[in-house]
Amino acid sequence: MKLLEGKVALITGAARGIGKAIAVKYAQQGANIAFTDLTIDQNGENTKKELEQYGVKVLALASNAASFEEAHKVVEDVVKEFGKLDILVNNAGITKDGLMMRMSEQQWDMVININLKSAFNYVHAVTPVMMRQKSGAIINMSSVVGVGGNAGQANYSASKAGMIGLTKSIAQELGSRGVRSNAVAPGFIITEMTGQLPEEVKKQWAAQIPLRRGGTPEDVADVCLFLASDLSSYVTGQVISVCGGMKM
Repeated sequence: MKLLEGKVALITGAARGIGKAIAVKYAQQGANIAFTDLTIDQNGENTKKELEQYGVKVLALASNAASFEEAHKVVEDVVKEFGKLDILVNNAGITKDGLMMRMSEQQWDMVININLKSAFNYVHAVTPVMMRQKSGAIINMSSVVGVGGNAGQANYSASKAGMIGLTKSIAQELGSRGVRSNAVAPGFIITEMTGQLPEEVKKQWAAQIPLRRGGTPEDVADVCLFLASDLSSYVTGQVISVCGGMKM
């Protein structure tokens, strides 16, 4: 039997990158998938078709994760479509990097709203659903810079540190109802965005990593699979770094 057979997973920001890798991993393991992106363009449609090839039901929803109302509507639509919701992965996020002395209020607000407030929106929306079910797994995508900070990323680091605080608090609030909450903290992961960096820059990053390579979206997805499945039934309130041993 597959690890997520019969489960329903909702993944935000999953038309590409790490979110897509998680969706693919979950579909391979038998989960029906709902995923969101700001718009469901051709890229989103292609992701939907790819997921359907694994014989699971897929729902692609255009939604602004930073909107409280839209997040609640997404959860409502997912429960209406599938009858339940077992797994939430808060993956939606952006960067607007800059040194503090040059950072604008808009840069700060955008990153906090899309990265952190979106997680609150979705956790708030799924809490009554999972409490009624007396089961559920919430996975919040943090970052190693949320643990150790990073110069030039005060807004991003703050948003990802906030995800950790949210994760641990929800674990304490919902544990008695059988709902688990954990965070994943990726390090230097090779995605479309980081893949465009000059080779010299990527080599410099790799030199700082004990495993001497950047991670892949699949490396992150494997940990998210563990946290979504019954293999982690006694794991909650934890932050698991997927970083090859790098230190910030």
